[in-house]
Amino acid sequence: MTDTSKYISPLSERYASREMQEIFSQDRKFSTWRRLWVALAETEMELGLSRNGEPVVTQEMVDEMKAHLTDINYDVAKAREKEVRHDVMSHVYAYGQQCPKAAGIIHLGATSCYVGDNTDIILMRDGLQLIRKKLLNVIQALAAFAKEQKALPTLAFTHFQPAQPTTLGKRACLWINEFVMDLEDLDYVLGSLKLLGSKGTTGTQASFLELFEGDQETIDRIDPMIAEKMGFDSCVPVSGQTYSRKVDTRVLNVLAGIAASAHKMAGDIRLLQHLKEVEEPFEKSQIGSSAMAYKRNPMRSERICSIARYIMVDALNPAITSATQWFERTLDDSANKRLSVAEGFLAADGVLDLCINVTNGLVVYPKVIEKHLLAELPFMATENIMMDCVKKGGNRQQLHERIRQLSMEAGAAVKERGEENPLLDLIAADEGFAVSREELLAALDPAKYTGRSERQVEVYLRDVISPLLEANKDVLGMQAEISV
Repeated sequence: MTDTSKYISPLSERYASREMQEIFSQDRKFSTWRRLWVALAETEMELGLSRNGEPVVTQEMVDEMKAHLTDINYDVAKAREKEVRHDVMSHVYAYGQQCPKAAGIIHLGATSCYVGDNTDIILMRDGLQLIRKKLLNVIQALAAFAKEQKALPTLAFTHFQPAQPTTLGKRACLWINEFVMDLEDLDYVLGSLKLLGSKGTTGTQASFLELFEGDQETIDRIDPMIAEKMGFDSCVPVSGQTYSRKVDTRVLNVLAGIAASAHKMAGDIRLLQHLKEVEEPFEKSQIGSSAMAYKRNPMRSERICSIARYIMVDALNPAITSATQWFERTLDDSANKRLSVAEGFLAADGVLDLCINVTNGLVVYPKVIEKHLLAELPFMATENIMMDCVKKGGNRQQLHERIRQLSMEAGAAVKERGEENPLLDLIAADEGFAVSREELLAALDPAKYTGRSERQVEVYLRDVISPLLEANKDVLGMQAEISV
């Protein structure tokens, strides 16, 4: 039963998935600590660490440690931390209580950042892999939407003022392309992540120089062996006590980039829903407003924008932390990292679940789109009309000036008197154009004014998106259920 007497983060209660919460859970964190202690002990054993001809670490010790990777005795660790005020040493103690034979060699030669920093890298890697999976599913859903709507003419907007028409599918490709850029950034950062390894209190590995009696070649093998055991290609080549906090900056900048792309898309959807052209999914029993029962508010898109802003601001945390680390390390990063990194991932996870849900259920109203387009199209068709009239012998400059005057007159009719756009009638009635209303209407096929939009969608989906989705087909097909 939930304890309702204390604060509970909405990231865990409302937004982030169970899968992402498990990555940043206490169980994952402390079991990873123990896996790292096993990797260190096993490496020291395999490298022949000995005293007076006897092995310091034995297989029996390692096996005992492996037997207690996940059955973490939290009560013992918590009681010990209250006494010694040190989380790592509290868990060393608790682990040793379960592994009495290995108790004396757990954490041998390491400093706290060996488990803390390496675990942070591992959790960020796992988090990025889940984010990557969800990002690809957003791209897949939008690609299907773009393909379906590739030829549907719609008003384009610059400055949120009607501009030359595009197609709804082409607009969706603009959203897709930003998410693809985010995926490229994510893949770069994910591919560059390295473990800290075991560098010691100031990054000099002095403790291992003592343990292995100055054997430099043997010590050189420690980090590569730990990296391999933990599923990494390598460790950072140099460090102080910690890995550079610029790593956290790079990771959260990826999340902030995804948030910006999601905010852009969701903002467009909110505007389109105001225009009644496109709507996000709306459940049969969903309530749009507590007062106005008729309302269909874009609540999920609004939530995307809301959480996305949090992520973008949160990305400042690791940047400031990175800039203020003194020399080989300070501890003012610790409390901030506990909040900013985990919550950045949980928030990004929630945003992408919302994006998957929204993009899989977008509702399009072609008749409304057509109505808005036809209301503005006469203005946009004037250049074609003018050129056709010049071909019939008209004077281009005179016709241009007359169209300008008639457009102003038509604009006044629409904006000041609330009338339908009369521009075509005004042009047809003007003897200088020598064109009938029927001829003008024939020129108003919206498809004539969308340029290469349909072709651009086809080529983009074929050449860029299809190969991307095919290469990642094993992670596609996700559905995101939104509970609130």
